[in-house]
Amino acid sequence: MIMSNNSTMKNKKNIAVIGAGNWGKNLIRNYFELGALVAVCDKRPQALEEVHKLYPSCETYPSLKDVLSHSDVEAIIIATPAETHFIHAREALLSGKHVFVEKPMTLAEKDAEEMIRLAQEHQRILMVGHLLQHHPVFAKLKQIAVSGELGRINYIYSHRLNLGKIRREENILWSFAPHDISMIIALAGEEPESVLATGGNYLHKKIADVTTTHLEFSSGLKAHIFVSWLHPFKDQKLVVVGDRKMAVFDDTLPWEEKLLIYPHTVKWEHNIPVPTKGIPERIAVPYAEPLKLECEHFLDCIKNNKQPLTDGAEGLRVLRVLNAAECSLNENGQRINLQNKQAIAEEKATTGFIHPTASIDERVEIGPRTKIWHFSHVLSNTKIGQNCSIGQNVVIGPDVAVGDGCKIQNNVSVYKGVTLSDDVFCGPSVVFTNVINPRSEIRRMSEVKPTLVKKGATLGANSTIVCGHTIGSYAFVAAGAVVTKDVLDHALIAGNPARQMGWVCQCGHKLNAKHQCPACGNKYKMKPKQQGLQKIE
Repeated sequence: MIMSNNSTMKNKKNIAVIGAGNWGKNLIRNYFELGALVAVCDKRPQALEEVHKLYPSCETYPSLKDVLSHSDVEAIIIATPAETHFIHAREALLSGKHVFVEKPMTLAEKDAEEMIRLAQEHQRILMVGHLLQHHPVFAKLKQIAVSGELGRINYIYSHRLNLGKIRREENILWSFAPHDISMIIALAGEEPESVLATGGNYLHKKIADVTTTHLEFSSGLKAHIFVSWLHPFKDQKLVVVGDRKMAVFDDTLPWEEKLLIYPHTVKWEHNIPVPTKGIPERIAVPYAEPLKLECEHFLDCIKNNKQPLTDGAEGLRVLRVLNAAECSLNENGQRINLQNKQAIAEEKATTGFIHPTASIDERVEIGPRTKIWHFSHVLSNTKIGQNCSIGQNVVIGPDVAVGDGCKIQNNVSVYKGVTLSDDVFCGPSVVFTNVINPRSEIRRMSEVKPTLVKKGATLGANSTIVCGHTIGSYAFVAAGAVVTKDVLDHALIAGNPARQMGWVCQCGHKLNAKHQCPACGNKYKMKPKQQGLQKIE
């Protein structure tokens, strides 16, 4: 049972933070100070040790499954890499937890739509971490703009520049721009009609370090966003130009100077535009930490069943712009019309998606609707079927066949000699081998022993499959298991060396003693020659 010694917990919601990295630490601190933090999850033991030293009353777990199993954890904060957001959010929502997910909401719009659907279906709060929407200075700027004090807004300019942490899992657009897109859409009160983006790749040939994104709205408003992590100094500024006044939100200045209103106007005299300048007005805004306000807002939404300011729908709007900008960037600045979004989505559904950092060799066949993510490498003479999802840092080939509907998660190498049939699931860091007695100084590729993983089988995270064996259809290899012999159809195996622990249904649940699934009701019988189970039709 997770407990807290904070007496205010009776009036607070129990929060678990997933991810104790650079930004996760800030979330952990704030929720602890608010008396709501009860658990932190991170797969890195060193990170959990640090959390335990700072917050000894907080429980720590290496697995999300461990956190979700606790009924007293009401909400999950997801501060992990973006490619994991959907997986974690989906599990949390299905477990009946409220979810706060850091930006970007996820990478694919269909996944964002699924998150929204699950939140509605389970009547849970879903909130996205667009922090600057909760910044008191931006909130004041938005209030001024909505009141009409600036007049008709013609133009918005935002730049977010720094010589800061340079990421390799995402480009500058996805790292810096979500906040600016969120603020601009909030000020515009509408989604952009079209998006155009250009950029420069200087440190890595496939990762943009500098981008400019241009947005056009049906109302005539235009905006552009300049982001870079190759800038000599930090500069974060939002400029809003109305036909009556202009506003500047400079987040690098002292608090009392962050928001200035300029009474500048441009009047036409004898068909000539004449600027009229006035003295800028400094707008006083009471100080409050934006992140603490964001955390308090999430807790309040849970307590009072309120719609978050940055809910799933808002996160999806930002995601649409990000994806359109990424598409434009990859097409050398082609203008993307968001009104034709359905046509773009249909095209992507047919052609699939290959991240710019992925490397695809010659003589590779990739089926439609297959996605290949960051830093993965597909070697020659490899065939990957349709509707597959290939995660980050995956190597496949050479001479490998992957069937339709397979999911291969991060850090998996599928070597020559391995064949994956349809609908195979490989968890993170699954290990395949292909030679039984390898030596660095002796070439033994002519002695490769084949490994076959049959339809629907699941290989758990960090499991090892010694070459020369067959994993049966719908078999389930537990996380960390070491497979040293053939696995029967529908067998559940675990341990080192792995041994059979029971049988599993096609849906993934363990069968009872009568070979019946307690979840879906399917019944099974033994195949001839003791080759495993088969479903009774």
